[in-house]
Amino acid sequence: MKKIVTAVIISCLTAVSCCAIVDTDKISIKEAVSIASKNNLDIQSSRLNINIEKNNIKTANRLMNPGVGVFYNFGKAGKGNPQQVGLSQTVEIGKRGVRKSLAKSTFNLAERNVEYLEFDLRMDVREAYTNLLASKSVLTTMQEQEELLNTMLQVAKEKYKTKEVTQIDVLQAQLLLNQIITQVNSAKYDVKTALYEFNKVINSPDGFYDTIEDHFTDDYKPLLIPKPDAEMPDFEIISNEAITNRYDIKIALQEIEVAEKNLIVVLRQKVPDLEVSGGYSYQNPGQSGEGIFKNGAYLGVNLVNLPILYNYKPEIENAKLKLQQAHLNYASVENKAVNDLKKTYEKFLTAQINLNYYNEELLSSSEELIKASRKSYREGKIDLTTLITMEESYRMITIAHTYALADYYNAWNAFIREVNNEEFTVSTDDV
Repeated sequence: MKKIVTAVIISCLTAVSCCAIVDTDKISIKEAVSIASKNNLDIQSSRLNINIEKNNIKTANRLMNPGVGVFYNFGKAGKGNPQQVGLSQTVEIGKRGVRKSLAKSTFNLAERNVEYLEFDLRMDVREAYTNLLASKSVLTTMQEQEELLNTMLQVAKEKYKTKEVTQIDVLQAQLLLNQIITQVNSAKYDVKTALYEFNKVINSPDGFYDTIEDHFTDDYKPLLIPKPDAEMPDFEIISNEAITNRYDIKIALQEIEVAEKNLIVVLRQKVPDLEVSGGYSYQNPGQSGEGIFKNGAYLGVNLVNLPILYNYKPEIENAKLKLQQAHLNYASVENKAVNDLKKTYEKFLTAQINLNYYNEELLSSSEELIKASRKSYREGKIDLTTLITMEESYRMITIAHTYALADYYNAWNAFIREVNNEEFTVSTDDV
């Protein structure tokens, strides 16, 4: 009865896990990056900031609107005094040009920010693509192990029929197979989760996507990854190039420019403006004193916004502090960039060493050992307990190798993110 219940539970778990997500488009990593760059909703929203700042340039270049005024005297107050109808116009002195210059710098900053977001998105897509492929590779490894353990169970059953082993061997083999089935189901769930995360990063309303590959292979070129035997340049060479290319450093430099121009704009607030007025002036016969209609024109000029009662000192101090902040931020960004780059450089080298060790040593020796162990069990030279121990070790090594591959891919993606150069190549890299 227990066997029947166990079989039913395993069957249900397998059925649930096998419910695949339908209607997925298989795409390469280059296609994934391209689709996300064009259709990602967050990027589309951020690009609108460029149009907003472009409009702000026009706003900064605006002229002051004129005013219309009427001056009329009533009663005796009008005797000998003219009546006036005219226009007034405030003319900014030394403000419009620097305000427009600040708007242009802010526009350039918006472009830099969007460029950085677009680059960051491309790297997120690469990482999500790699993580999905890693999950699928682990599932493939688990499924291969499930097939092998099922074969081992059949061998145990045959040996039990011929009285070569006891029923304990069959039960042990069945238990191990049941364990791997639950692990396969968990691996299937991990694939689905990684698939949703991948599409979340792409964030496109036009489709649901999956990796074109089903597992890692020996061909690194399609995934834009150098071969494990690639030799990395010296760190100093990489560091100098990265400092020139990094978007966050370019943004920090642009922020300094914005802060400098903002200080100039604030300082120019202390410069008085001109108010120019002019128009038509006249006197009615009854108010002219001479009994005749008189008319003419008038022109007036005033200095306005004199910095007497308020001299903009707080705004100027704040603008200076913001400039100081921008310089400190640049120094901080540059310092952090070098440290982050060094960390990812070392991480990639370590991942490269580990992967090469698996490729050159662990995998080949473990494959030979497990083949020999399976053969020995069939021939009755070792017991099932020994074979199970060998199987567990082999499965751990093969899964660890898959994770080592994923670490290698992710370490390269992290390194490229810090270098800010997607075209970065190494000496033996044929990507």
